[in-house]
Amino acid sequence: MHTTITYRFPDAVLANRFKNTLTHWSVADVKAKLSRDDKTVSVAYQIESRGYDRTAAELDDLADSLQGREID
Repeated sequence: MHTTITYRFPDAVLANRFKNTLTHWSVADVKAKLSRDDKTVSVAYQIESRGYDRTAAELDDLADSLQGREID
């Protein structure tokens, strides 16, 4: 099953840093896309079907370290 999580950052620099970090991220295979406002990043990935999938928690931690917050 695929899922998408969207994060908002205080400025474009932090949003781009988050997106670029995900380009070489070793936790999971994710696709990150910067939105038109340059402060929002959408991340799509395949949820692991076996066991507990920590991808969302790891994404939240990374976003938090860059002052980002998940939005609806």
